[in-house]
Amino acid sequence: MNGFARVLPFVAPYRRHLAMSTLFAILVAALWGMNLSVAFPIVKVLMTHQSLQDYVAQQIELDGKESVELQRRLETIDAKLAGVEDPRDREQLKLLSNRASVQSKLTAASRNLLFYRWAQARVLPYVPRDEFDTFALILAVLLVATLIKGVCMFAQEMLVGRVVQLVTMSIRKACFRHSLHLDYQTLTKTGTSELMALFTHDVDTMANGLGLLAGKVVREPLKALSCILLAFYINWRLTSLSLVFVPLAMLVFHRFGKSLKKASHRSMESMSRIYKVLEETFDSLKVVMAFNGGRRHRQHFHDENKVYFRKSMNIVAVESLTGPTTEVLGMAAILISMLPGAYLVLRQRDQIWGVALATRPMEIGELAVLYALLAGILDPVRKLSSVYGKLKKAGAAAERVFSFMDQQSLVTDPAIPEELPRHRESIEFKNVSFTYRAAREQGRGRALDDTSLLVKAGEVIAVVGDNGSGKSTLVNLLPRYYDPDGGTVLIDGIDIRQSRIRDVRSQLGVVTQETLLFDETIYENIRYGRPGATREEIEEAARQAHAHAFIEQLPEGFETRVGEKGMRLSGGQRQRISLARAILRNPAILILDEATSAIDSQSEYLIHKALEKFVQGRTAFIITHSVTQSVLDLVTRIVVMEQGKVIALGTHDELIGTCPAYQKLHHVPSRLKAA
Repeated sequence: MNGFARVLPFVAPYRRHLAMSTLFAILVAALWGMNLSVAFPIVKVLMTHQSLQDYVAQQIELDGKESVELQRRLETIDAKLAGVEDPRDREQLKLLSNRASVQSKLTAASRNLLFYRWAQARVLPYVPRDEFDTFALILAVLLVATLIKGVCMFAQEMLVGRVVQLVTMSIRKACFRHSLHLDYQTLTKTGTSELMALFTHDVDTMANGLGLLAGKVVREPLKALSCILLAFYINWRLTSLSLVFVPLAMLVFHRFGKSLKKASHRSMESMSRIYKVLEETFDSLKVVMAFNGGRRHRQHFHDENKVYFRKSMNIVAVESLTGPTTEVLGMAAILISMLPGAYLVLRQRDQIWGVALATRPMEIGELAVLYALLAGILDPVRKLSSVYGKLKKAGAAAERVFSFMDQQSLVTDPAIPEELPRHRESIEFKNVSFTYRAAREQGRGRALDDTSLLVKAGEVIAVVGDNGSGKSTLVNLLPRYYDPDGGTVLIDGIDIRQSRIRDVRSQLGVVTQETLLFDETIYENIRYGRPGATREEIEEAARQAHAHAFIEQLPEGFETRVGEKGMRLSGGQRQRISLARAILRNPAILILDEATSAIDSQSEYLIHKALEKFVQGRTAFIITHSVTQSVLDLVTRIVVMEQGKVIALGTHDELIGTCPAYQKLHHVPSRLKAA
């Protein structure tokens, strides 16, 4: 239940709704007990052919006589006690025991007399004397009470449902907000499939448990409590006998609960892997189709589903045991009290083996009501047992959700941030070292190793190197996707870790190799760079990115939806929209991460033509694994990286004759073309 305790702050704003639902649950419980108590008048009418008026009058007479007789016996015992001088005398102890017994019976008789007189004065005037009419009236009252109970149940379920949906929405929003505050490395380690499982399957499972917790888990115990209280009123001794199995039931359910919690955790982890198979398959659909990999993915999906099936069956097995175990224990509890009760009725006695089990011999009607009430206790318990497994699964889901929300970002704002003016002087990577968390866990080396680089404002720097050389990692320290393990990154002499993340990123424009567009209109995708921009500014950004021409040719122009990940547009079109988004932001620092490596030559030409004007007066980093003439036309200096280090820095003319690694990168395109 620890996971559910974490939900309480989300539930607190809706405590009035829960208070109202609890009130309706109390009404349901009271009507439940009252409906079962109807068994007494029905038995009296049908089995003894005695009108309720005659029965009540008879009971008043009997209880009145019994009260007088018990009062006389009490006075006699008091007189005898007054004549005993020694307080430790055995005779006095026996008299005191008898007096307590007589006093208990007198209290019960007086209570019964008071109740019957109230019923005679307030209820019976409205009850017909004819047996059939009385029976019909009882059934009518039962029907009305059941109808009212149903309305109260509906109201409770609606209130609980509203609270659950609102709380679920709040938790999803909190999870999403938290995920957006985490650093890039932590999120990628968690994985999209795991996040999707948390936001959908786990949160839904937790919501189902929360609905049960606020609904049945409140209502059913109250129903059982109303039956227990009424049963105690009829005969508290026999009712107490039925509770001897409660400790055993608690022990059994504790064992079941531990098993269910472990099995639920494993089941949800398996569901995350199913999400991962789906994600990988559909994200790589072209490769799957081109290589006829459908069979392999079907097998992978089948294997993960078999694992999930086996783990789910462990849950089913425990849940299947819960119901029968509850019924057996419940029936045993009823029998252990009903057998002595039947003995008292059939033998007309009030004790067994010298142990008093009633103040007077029980009637068949009282035994019938007691049985109905005990059976009424069993029904809520049975329903609770059916939700027990669901609650454990929900608790495990809540723990997974809040475990994710407990993750701390590796990139945080400082307690007292330093103001970061618009960049105008320099950017410096000073002895920076960095190791990815996954690489550290696998014992692999650093991505950056004591790397230093000074870039003056307004320079256009090409960062080149083979795959894995650290070029993207170095530049990705600027938007603080990660923070270096050692060293500092300075903008105009200010350590960016001492400034707000928002202030640092507001100065950056980023265009990546994998064009990331949202399933919205072209207009909204460009406006994402600066939400407050006017339409004129958005259109001007599209013109600068050489995207305006093809946008105007589309039937809906800027209002054209680009589809999931922009798939309705070509690669070059997507990249130009991405560039327009960066241009609209008017960044002081521009990062192009392999921005033209996956597009056609015409689009590359247009993008480089747009960049010739846009990079003027800005500091730009162009990350690439090969150097073409169009790149050389843009850059002022080139940084060559290898194994996480800067091995060369200079202009093209300086490096082409002195750096073998750069020579290889520069000649790669020409060799491919010749081939």
